[in-house]
Amino acid sequence: MKNSFKELKLDELVAKRIELRKKYFDFRFQSVVGHVENPVQARVLRRQIARVETLINATTVANAATPAAATVATVKK
Repeated sequence: MKNSFKELKLDELVAKRIELRKKYFDFRFQSVVGHVENPVQARVLRRQIARVETLINATTVANAATPAAATVATVKK
């Protein structure tokens, strides 16, 4: 089941990324110790982190591109 992160705002996405990274770190620690119930969870966590990172990057690029476009339009006038 994919988590839907698209409706989250940038600050919520950053908080979610921190939470998922902590879960992944804890999972890796448990796997070294040998107490992992679901080994596929590592792949799921990595993919969720990648989804959140992609959305953060897309939001950052979109926010950075918007003022630049407005500046170019103002300079051309």
